[in-house]
Amino acid sequence: MERRYFLQNSALAVAVLAFYKSDAFANSPLNGAYQFKALRNDVGIFMEQGGTIAWLNGSSGFVVVDSQFPASASHVIEELKKLSEKPFKYLLNTHHHGDHTAGNIAFKGLVEHVVAHQNSLVNQKLAAENAKNEDKQLYPDVTFGKGWKARVGKEKISSYYYGSAHTNGDVVYHFENANIVHVGDLVFNRRFPYIDQANGAHIGNWIAALDKIYNQFDKDTIVITGHSLDPEKVVGDKENVKAFKNYLESLMAFVKKEMQAGKTKEEILKATTIPGAPEWQGDGIARSLNAAYAELSVG
Repeated sequence: MERRYFLQNSALAVAVLAFYKSDAFANSPLNGAYQFKALRNDVGIFMEQGGTIAWLNGSSGFVVVDSQFPASASHVIEELKKLSEKPFKYLLNTHHHGDHTAGNIAFKGLVEHVVAHQNSLVNQKLAAENAKNEDKQLYPDVTFGKGWKARVGKEKISSYYYGSAHTNGDVVYHFENANIVHVGDLVFNRRFPYIDQANGAHIGNWIAALDKIYNQFDKDTIVITGHSLDPEKVVGDKENVKAFKNYLESLMAFVKKEMQAGKTKEEILKATTIPGAPEWQGDGIARSLNAAYAELSVG
């Protein structure tokens, strides 16, 4: 899979590509098939390979959040066309990573606007230039800084940016009437996350962002996450936001304690679980430990 799209440091390519290959399979609960289902008020999800897609079947047109890969993007397009012949109004990207934007190209000539944070556009262009696959991209033509709003039929969509977290360009999209929010990779539900420091990730800021998200939404908000250890649990409530915040806090506390005890980086990387958040599992605990060590080393 072309997960190398976003890599700026080629030395990371093998490890990161391996992660996203396994992640794609983790989001294929039907063993090669895909899942397309409604949640509430004409908003639903699509799962096949890559980050979770959300969709709106609005009275005046369709909205899609994230696009996975070209083949899977074509499947969500096919399913939506079965519902009606309405136009595709917006394709919204939560951030630039290839398992969320490689499928943008499938919407070329179909969708009216592609929307993302301004940093996400910069990251996507740089990644494509480095990978020499600019011809396989459909870049956002609408970008924003702090936030963005649009109305599609009776549904109002609002986007929010909380600063550097998983990358420096992550945003969430809230379908206000349905009270459903897609938080993208700001939440990895019970699986070890990818922390993209090459593209501005910052764990401390990420924790602060999750705190804001948790307090912004209510107990009835349906929360769509980018990835989950159990692919059937990419959809939940804001308690998943709180739990992932606890994971990141526990990670930083553990690594800081180990560093203060004089442990070397190699010794810290021998950990197989994070004390205080043992339910976070899967491949790649070393990614979290490496990122925390690097961040704490610079103060």
